[in-house]
Amino acid sequence: MLNFVIMAGGKGERFWPKSRIELPKQLLNLTGNGTMIQETVWRLKKIAQPSQIYIVTSGMYAAKIAEQLPELPPENIIIEPEGRNTAPCIGLASIIIEKKDPGGVMAVLAADHVIQKPDLFCELLLQGNEVARETGGIVTLGIQPDRPETGYGYIKMGPQASGADNLFRVERFTEKPNLETAHEFLTSGKYLWNSGMFIWKVATIRRAIADFMPDLHQGLETIRAAIGTDQYPEILAEQYSKFEKISIDYGVMERAPLVYVLPADIGWDDVGSWTALERLRAQDANGNILPNENIVAIDLQNCIFETSGDKLVAAIGLSDIVYVETGDAVLICPKNRVQDVKKVLEKVDKTKQ
Repeated sequence: MLNFVIMAGGKGERFWPKSRIELPKQLLNLTGNGTMIQETVWRLKKIAQPSQIYIVTSGMYAAKIAEQLPELPPENIIIEPEGRNTAPCIGLASIIIEKKDPGGVMAVLAADHVIQKPDLFCELLLQGNEVARETGGIVTLGIQPDRPETGYGYIKMGPQASGADNLFRVERFTEKPNLETAHEFLTSGKYLWNSGMFIWKVATIRRAIADFMPDLHQGLETIRAAIGTDQYPEILAEQYSKFEKISIDYGVMERAPLVYVLPADIGWDDVGSWTALERLRAQDANGNILPNENIVAIDLQNCIFETSGDKLVAAIGLSDIVYVETGDAVLICPKNRVQDVKKVLEKVDKTKQ
């Protein structure tokens, strides 16, 4: 069976003040008809039953996720006792799925990505499922770049794999480049953005973690033995606190011997900051995003406004500004400083985070 694991434990700090500790980005409606996690699950409905979909999140968000996604079995919401990056998160999901479906396949997805071509996305997931089953390798979706992006890691495509025009061996993963290198990657046609979406047999990822991350594997084995017992919560918390904070990219992907990539032109965006809305929302003739009629704009150029809608906001003579108002907090910054929003959280009271 093809199982889907959606990672939903992030805090969405770069979308403050709309995203808060108790209501992070994945639980907000930023781009469409539902919240980001709802849309992530809804786009899988053509190829998955609710019983095939698992959410990994923190205890703080579990009740809200269950409320937003009542169709999911409660036991499919997997709670991490604390965030330890993606390798422990994926490892925990793998041992839980292994108990139910030891011969199964896992597709690992994020809860807060936009995908504007869901049908093609689902086709690629099904193709990745077949490749993972037939080869025992790891499959990742690589996003075809349309700009020299410095905020993503990249995947260099190697030789084309036999049997499919759109399947390639991965030559290497690269870190986030500087702008000059990103331009070179784009013009070469050999590089894809690393989407962080992976497909593998449960047995494959279990073996890879055992080979490359033996301490994590040992802890997961201890947790696995406690699944279904009264001691599970205590043992889970005890073992989890010992896990190294490490991503699956560093822990496994960069060392795995057999990795394939499917180039994916699926209208993908990780919605990583407020400026992502320029790619996802309609703009007026002056390049502004003005979400409601309570904004009076005079001589505005290329600005992004996000307001609660119940206040009149007048803006005059501004350009390249982000303005976000939520009722109890306001963010104002140049668009080229949106990545510094996380610094604000270091300075404000936790009640405002």
